[in-house]
Parts: sequence; C-alpha cells; structure tokens
Amino acid sequence: MNEIQTSSQYLLNNNFDEERKELAAAFRWAERSNLHEAVANHFSLAVNSDGTQFLMNPNMWHFSRIKASDLLLLDVNDKTVLKKENAPDATAWGLHGAIHKMCPHAKCIMHVHSIFATVLASLDDCYLPPINQVASMFFGRQVVDKKYGGLAFEEEGARCAKLLSNPKKHTFIMGNHGILIFGQNVAETFNRLFYFERAAKMYINALQTGKKISILDDDIAEKTAEELDNEELPNPAGTAFLREIRLILDQENSDYNK
Repeated sequence: MNEIQTSSQYLLNNNFDEERKELAAAFRWAERSNLHEAVANHFSLAVNSDGTQFLMNPNMWHFSRIKASDLLLLDVNDKTVLKKENAPDATAWGLHGAIHKMCPHAKCIMHVHSIFATVLASLDDCYLPPINQVASMFFGRQVVDKKYGGLAFEEEGARCAKLLSNPKKHTFIMGNHGILIFGQNVAETFNRLFYFERAAKMYINALQTGKKISILDDDIAEKTAEELDNEELPNPAGTAFLREIRLILDQENSDYNK
C-alpha cells in the first residue's frame, strides 16, 4: 500500500510536459503514415526508472486528435484505475503494463496493427530477413511469437512480456496479431516502428514478384545493424526524424503539444 501511495504521489508531483509532447507528435505522425487502426492500438512511455509509471493514450481515441494533455498517466500497481472514469483500455493495460513492469529496459512501447507488419505476422514464417539495409536494422533483434492467446488482457500480457527480457531484441512480431516495438525513448522507438513497416512492405512486395530473394550474409547484416544502432552518431536513431516531425506539426499550427 505504501508503494502505491508513494508512486501515486510521484505521479501527482510531475507533469512530464516534454515527454507528453514527444509522444503526442508520434501519434499524429503514426496516423499520417497510416500506421494506426481506427481507434485501436497504443503507445506508452515510462516516466520512472522501473517502468511502473507510464503515459498512454486514452481509450478509443483516434491518433489524429491526441494532444499532450490527453495522455493518461498510469501506475501499473494501481489497478483501481480500470474501474475509474476515463479508464485505459483493459487490453492495453494488460500488455503495456506487464511489459513496462517486467521489462524496465522497454522505456517506450509502440504496438500497432499496421498493414504490412500485420501481413508479415500472418505468414507461417513471419521473421523479417535482411534483404536490404533497412531490413538489416532488425537483424538479430526480433522476437517471433507463434502462440497467440487472444486479446492481451493481464495473463496474455504477462506471457508476452516474458519473451522480451533481452534488451537487444526490441522488435516483437506477434504472430496472427501485429507488431510491438520498444526503445529507450519516443524518438528511437518511433523510428524503429516507421522503418519496420517500410521494411515489411519491401519484403512483402519482393515476395509477390515470385523471384528468388537476395538475403544478406549474417555478418554483413549484423555489421549494418550495429552501425545503425550506434548511439555515438551525431544524431542517434530517430532524433532528427522526431525533431522534423515536430517542426512540421508546429508549422502547421497543430495542437498536438497542447
């Protein structure tokens, strides 16, 4: 009880303005990039070190109208929120809450049913091979789950979270379901989500030609993935992309940051 009270007090004393704005911008660009699905799918961002407190989109809201101030600030140890007004989606709570709690390295989590990632997840062999530079970003960094267990309420969420204990494997291909990607922040995670959908589209299109697909050697694919993961680059993964997204939205007088 004291833990819950301490966590709740922490939430009350912080507003996380910048984190909210970054996540809201990602929602807006996800909609613009056709990564959304009606009023389903969720992004979340941990705001404390152990991942038990996190921001997440409200239930049944379209990505195109989510503002920074609309994001729910949740405590995974406080299940009473599910019975309160403006409660989060129960499946999102089950999935994102379990992963944040059990995998504190997953600071930001983005789960979507985007078209090409979900087509890939619907194949019997749903691993994305390194057929080009973009796809190489995900080489050796994928977890494939072929034991879909229905909607991701708490039990299913916990089962999924157990598969994500390796921080290196940030891309979760949820067989017969969709895609979930995590990262250290909004910029990194959204960058991965955006590029995974592009890589999946390229792969599905390549399969449709019926011709033999050229797959990079493992050592080159891993070398490329490591180079793209290099945090010492002037612009770490996704930083410039998110900055440009926000600049474009600001120039359009978007209300995402309100």
